[in-house]
Amino acid sequence: MIKKITVFFLGIMLLIPFHGLAASDSKVSIDMHYLVVSPVEDGSTNMMNMVNYTNTAAEEYKGDGKSEAVLKVTLPEGAKDLNFLDNQIAFKEVDKGFITTTPIPANQTQVLPYSYRMAKGEKINFKSDYPVQMMQILVPEGRGSIVVKGAVATSQGSFKFDDENYFGWSIEGIKANQAFTLEYNKDVQPAANETKKSETTSESNSSVTHTAPAFHNPGHLRIWAQSPLHRFNPHVFMIILLAIVIAGISYYIYFRRKARLEEERLGADKEENAFKLLMTKQKAIMDKIIELEESFGDGKLSEAEYHAKLEAYKQHLVQVKIKLRNFVE
Repeated sequence: MIKKITVFFLGIMLLIPFHGLAASDSKVSIDMHYLVVSPVEDGSTNMMNMVNYTNTAAEEYKGDGKSEAVLKVTLPEGAKDLNFLDNQIAFKEVDKGFITTTPIPANQTQVLPYSYRMAKGEKINFKSDYPVQMMQILVPEGRGSIVVKGAVATSQGSFKFDDENYFGWSIEGIKANQAFTLEYNKDVQPAANETKKSETTSESNSSVTHTAPAFHNPGHLRIWAQSPLHRFNPHVFMIILLAIVIAGISYYIYFRRKARLEEERLGADKEENAFKLLMTKQKAIMDKIIELEESFGDGKLSEAEYHAKLEAYKQHLVQVKIKLRNFVE
C-alpha cells in the first residue's frame, strides 16, 4: 500500500513540466525582474528596476568572450538619466543600454538595481537579452495603470509592500530577445477589485480574460530568487517536498501499525502457549490421580497415603482449572 502511494506521487511529479527544474540553454537567465513604474513631477515616468541574473554554469561567468561585457542590458528606446545603484558592480553605458564587467560566480545570482526615465506618454518597448522566468510590474496605488502588449500580463490586484500600497501585474516565461510594449497612463487607475488576466497579442489588439492566481509577495519572491534553491521552480519544489512529507508520514504510520500487529501477535502466541501448558498440566494431574487409584487398588499404598496424595492432586487440579477458566472468560 505504501509503495503504491509513493509511486502515485512520483507519477504526479513526472507529469509536471520540468522546464522549471532544468537550467536554461543560456548560461545566464533572469529569475526575477522587478519593475516599479511611477510618475515624476515633470510628467516623465520613472522606471525603477531590480533584476536577478543567475549564472547556471558550474564555473565563473565572464561573458561571451566577444567583448569585455559580462552582462548586457538593453534599455527601451528613449530611456534617459540612467542611474546604476550598486557601486560594487562595475558598469559602462553603451549604445542602447549598459554593460557590466564584474564576473558572476558559479551557480550564483547577481542583482542589478538601476533606474531610468521615459518621456511622458511614450510607449515603453522592452526586449530582454536573456530569458526571464518572471517579471513583476508594480505601480503605486493611485498613480496610474499599465497595459501590456505582446506578452501575457496577469493582474494581481492591490497589495501592500514595504508600508506602501501597490497594484501589481506579472509576466511569466519571457524568452530571450522577445519584444513587448508597456503603456503607462498615470491618469487611469485600475479597478479596485480587478483580478483578471489580460492577454493582448502583437498581431491583434483583442483581449482575453482569465481568472488570475493569487499574488506572490515580492519580498518572498526576492528571498526565493536569492536562495540556493532559486534554480528550482518553487511550485514544483513544494509539490516534491509535500510528497516527501506525505510519504514519510505514511511510512511512519505503516511501520507503527506493523509493530503493533507484531506485538499483538506475540501476545496472542504467549497466551496460546500458556493455555496449552495449563491443558498439559491438567491432563498430567488427571493421569496421576488415575495412577494413584490403581496403586491403592493393588494395595501398594495405605489408605492414609492414598487420601493425602489424592487431596494434594485435587488442590493442584483446582488451581489449574481456575486459570483455565480465566482464559475462557
